Amino acid sequence: MYWIFLCLAIFFEVAGTTTMKLSNGLSKVIPSALMIVFYISSLSFLTLALKNIEISIAYAVWSGMGIVVITLIGFLYFGESLSIVKIISILLIIIGVVTLNFTGKV
Repeated sequence: MYWIFLCLAIFFEVAGTTTMKLSNGLSKVIPSALMIVFYISSLSFLTLALKNIEISIAYAVWSGMGIVVITLIGFLYFGESLSIVKIISILLIIIGVVTLNFTGKV
């Protein structure tokens, strides 16, 4: 159940970051309001996940997966650039998250 909370936290964090971009510097009311709701939801679910998942693991997964998904959204939806350096950096983040998960269970 706690991993479901963490997945929901990641989903809402990505939604918050996406609406942050759509808010155009907080100049658009609806995306700005949604951003606040999404970030409150994200942090609430992250807090619930932390009841049973170590903070180092939960935060690494939350931030790492958020980075990966938001990078894909930036590339596919917002037309942002995706260089080899970005791809390698994201792969290193994924390797770090996976490694943390394995070392956290030992």
